Amino acid sequence: MSKRIFDFTAALLGLILLAPLFLITAIWIKVDSPGPVFFRQQRVGKRGVPFDIIKFRTMREDAGDALLTLGHDKRITKAGKFLRKYKLDEFPQLFNVIGGSMSLVGPRPEVPRYVACYPAEVRAVVLSVLPGITDWASIYYKEENSLLGRSANPEQAYLDNILPAKLKYNLRYVHERSFWNDVRIIFTTLAALVK
Repeated sequence: MSKRIFDFTAALLGLILLAPLFLITAIWIKVDSPGPVFFRQQRVGKRGVPFDIIKFRTMREDAGDALLTLGHDKRITKAGKFLRKYKLDEFPQLFNVIGGSMSLVGPRPEVPRYVACYPAEVRAVVLSVLPGITDWASIYYKEENSLLGRSANPEQAYLDNILPAKLKYNLRYVHERSFWNDVRIIFTTLAALVK
C-alpha cells in the first residue's frame, strides 16, 4: 500500500510539474509528422493482465507493427530521435502509474509475444509485481536498440541474449524489492539520463 501511495503521489506531482514539457512535446510531435501525439501498445502487466502502455509517438504513423526498434531506424521521426535519446517518450507512462497498471519502478512490461518466451517459473515471479517505468535492466540496456541494430537477426539476438539478461535483473528486483531499493533505482535512472 505504501508503494502505491508513493507511486500515485510522485506520478501526480510529476505530471503537474511536467505539464509545460508535455504541451511543448505534443506540439512538436504534431508539427514534425502527421499522426497522434501518443502511441499505445498492448503489454503484459501484473498477473498476466494486458494493458495499453502510453508513450509519446516517435515513429511515422505508417511505421507498421514491428516490435523491435533497431539502431538508426528509418521509421523514427526527427522529434522521435530526440525524445528517444533522452527517454522523454517514456514520460506519459506516468498516466499508467496513476491508473494503477504500472509502478514507477518494476520490471519493464513486455509485449505478449515475448512474455510467451519466458520460462514458466520466471514468468510467475516477474508477473507477480506491477511492471515499472524503470528498472535495473532499463539502466544497463539503455543502448539496446544500437546493439540489436548491429545483429544480422535482431529478434533472435533479443531472444537469445538480451531478454534472458533482462529477466535476471527482473528476478533480482522482485527478490530484493523495497522502498529504498526503488528510490535507489529512480536516482540511478535520473543520473544515467543526465550523464
